[in-house]
Amino acid sequence: MNADHTMRKIGVQKVVVNIGVGEAGERLLKAEQVLELVTEQKPTRTTSMTTNRDMGIRKGMPIGCKVTLRKDKAVEFLKRAFWVRENRIASYSFDPEGNFSFGIPDYTDFEGMKYDPDIGIFGMDITVTLARPGYRVKLRKRQRSHVPHVHRITQAEGVGFVKDQFGVEVVEVD
Repeated sequence: MNADHTMRKIGVQKVVVNIGVGEAGERLLKAEQVLELVTEQKPTRTTSMTTNRDMGIRKGMPIGCKVTLRKDKAVEFLKRAFWVRENRIASYSFDPEGNFSFGIPDYTDFEGMKYDPDIGIFGMDITVTLARPGYRVKLRKRQRSHVPHVHRITQAEGVGFVKDQFGVEVVEVD
């Protein structure tokens, strides 16, 4: 297979930035503020799928917020997030399809962010989905189709993409 072919090029499909608070109320509003500061986009609330009486969570209760970034915004945010992580990511962060996730412990680590005592400290999870052109046939509503194994991204290809595109060091952790 020719790696230079247009349909073989790997790209960032989306970046999802998530803050899980575990409760509705003031902390959730502050988490939404943080996401809006960091991503410059309005966050969406995430709700509980189940009831957990021990934690005081009911089904359908808002417990977090997230922002989905695509195209150029996703790539720019990812560069900033890797800078916070000192351009290093653990190898166990990658799944078999080449997608990866990592966390940032404090939003003030981002360049230009200052600590606000009214907000406090919030960390976030960042999930990156990689895809090749044509992968949409698996997700579209009409005439959905199967994506062959040859066209899917492997873990090694995902690691290689992150190294080449962003100059990130993938660290092997035992």
